[in-house]
Amino acid sequence: MPLLEVVQTKQVSASIRLSDSTATQVDQYAAFIRACADDVVEQALTYVFAKDRDFQEFLKTPQAKQVTSTLRIRKVPAVEAAKASAMKPANGAANGTQPSAVVAGLKA
Repeated sequence: MPLLEVVQTKQVSASIRLSDSTATQVDQYAAFIRACADDVVEQALTYVFAKDRDFQEFLKTPQAKQVTSTLRIRKVPAVEAAKASAMKPANGAANGTQPSAVVAGLKA
């Protein structure tokens, strides 16, 4: 039985690097739960963040609000962003975000 369940939400596009073996396992897990690799990475991180008590305590500190972003988020070119705003799709995707199935419903 899969540990993850998929629901819809908006996301930004970001670029990360993974080892070959981790990338393979992400794809394998995605096939196992019939989701995309993005969903597996999203929910795996959400799961770890929620379960790590030390991290949850860190989030309550002033230092957590001062962290410099190192994640490479892909920006939508200004021309495309203007078009997206003028012609907002029915699903609400605009301004560099895109609808994506996100995995939810963690089971311990």
